[in-house]
Amino acid sequence: MCNVQSLGVSVALALGLVATAPSVAFADASLGTQQSASFSVGTQYDTTHVYVAPEDFDKFTDSFVATFGGHKSQQGVFQVTPTPSQTMSQLVFTPVGTISVFGFKTPIPYPFGDERTGYLVTDMDRAMKSAKAHGADVLVDTFPDPIGRDAVISWPGGVHMQLYWHTQTPNYRALETVPENRVYVSPGRANAFIKNWVAFSNGKVLSDNRRAPGVEIGRPNDTFRLVRLTSGFGNMTVFVTDGHLPYPYGHEMTGYEVKDFDETLKKALAAGVSVLAQPFTADQRESAIVQFPGGYIAEIHATAK
Repeated sequence: MCNVQSLGVSVALALGLVATAPSVAFADASLGTQQSASFSVGTQYDTTHVYVAPEDFDKFTDSFVATFGGHKSQQGVFQVTPTPSQTMSQLVFTPVGTISVFGFKTPIPYPFGDERTGYLVTDMDRAMKSAKAHGADVLVDTFPDPIGRDAVISWPGGVHMQLYWHTQTPNYRALETVPENRVYVSPGRANAFIKNWVAFSNGKVLSDNRRAPGVEIGRPNDTFRLVRLTSGFGNMTVFVTDGHLPYPYGHEMTGYEVKDFDETLKKALAAGVSVLAQPFTADQRESAIVQFPGGYIAEIHATAK
């Protein structure tokens, strides 16, 4: 098992697209679902899980630090699953978000690799009970590691994530900006996902735009539903679409907020990062989708000038 943070941190009723309803606040997001206690610890302990080939491991982590700054934890080879496996594992700490990187040397046990994030919780048993009460399915039941416990769950709409808990709470520096978990769901499951996630996370809906500009999903002539959420687990943006998504939209799991958009892209390009979706402006921010060496796809954004 990973000696730093387990797999968890080493390791939207509208018609969706072409919606006709006006933009409204999603005031009833948690209607009928009681708010949970807050199990979050801090956004610096919540990570995106990145799986790369072992031969791309260092190239990827080097490019990520070169783009965003920060530093890496000690790299090692561990078993981070409840069944036998071996993976290179490392945390990368940056001012804009933490990632857990895995380079499996053995076949990856199912369903690992499908979970998008790992969230540190204050109480594993109560968090799991709450998640199940709010519609989550347990994909990998709670299992121990040398420094805590882990589980993998799935929310309505097929959003997979890991919850984890530490025997001793770690102490990481707070982030300068909070990344967003970018979730794509169908119109049929969006309300269920939003309602249950908001209730479980003790979060709130920041905005619910049923006519968001389609440029955000590579379809500039269309509109779709875009919901922004926040909680102690960080920010989440929910894209409610019909699934007719041009590449690379839907492949990016996380959006990173930076202070200087142009300078960050310049650093990224110098570090071997490719731009998959050219910069565009929407919702008062500049955005681009990029791909790091090793295949990791992410969104980068900053407040528009």
